[in-house]
Amino acid sequence: MISSPEHLDGKFLPNEVELAKRLAISRSTLRQALNKLVYEGLLIRKKGVGTKVAEPIISSKSKNWLSFTQEMNARGIIVKNFELHVTWVTPDEKIANFFEIGTDKKVLKLERLRGKAEGPFVYFISYFHPRVGLTGEEDFKRPLYDILERDHLVIATLSKEEISAISADKFTAAKLEVEPGSPILFRKRFVFDQGERPIEYNLGYYRADSFIYTVESVRE
Repeated sequence: MISSPEHLDGKFLPNEVELAKRLAISRSTLRQALNKLVYEGLLIRKKGVGTKVAEPIISSKSKNWLSFTQEMNARGIIVKNFELHVTWVTPDEKIANFFEIGTDKKVLKLERLRGKAEGPFVYFISYFHPRVGLTGEEDFKRPLYDILERDHLVIATLSKEEISAISADKFTAAKLEVEPGSPILFRKRFVFDQGERPIEYNLGYYRADSFIYTVESVRE
């Protein structure tokens, strides 16, 4: 029922009495199952109103990472670019130190507001080391790491990430169409090439109600 088209548009599920009859189970068993589905984020329950299917949440895994476009395409999600800005800027001290360059050396800054047709759910800011050879004239609607590899022979091999929960400031809140102060997911990504040389300093701001970041680890 959760996956049926009729319930994907916000229509409420039958009440507990009707569902218990239809499934030939007790209401206590049904309630346990519903509670589990609510906990897993598949259903939303409103007291005195009913139960309905939750809107699907985008998930990203840290293992075997791809570019954002490639990852979303692998999940069957068509990515829409709401904004795309390319500028050359002088980096602040933190970015300059990461790239091991002076603060007077300009770097390419790429800003992208991305999401689904219904609206944006992530705002990316990327800075690139001048060494990679990006000019700013590239078609950044293409997957980013495909551009680096095919056009500039730069292969992104290693990603180090920092993830935290923050409150959206006025600027970010306006981009993501949420209220200022709303909780959002903030991710820093530091990308290196095969020689472990820094190539990208990336900041990502995600709507908390539309995105889950999943970490998958293997003990060796």
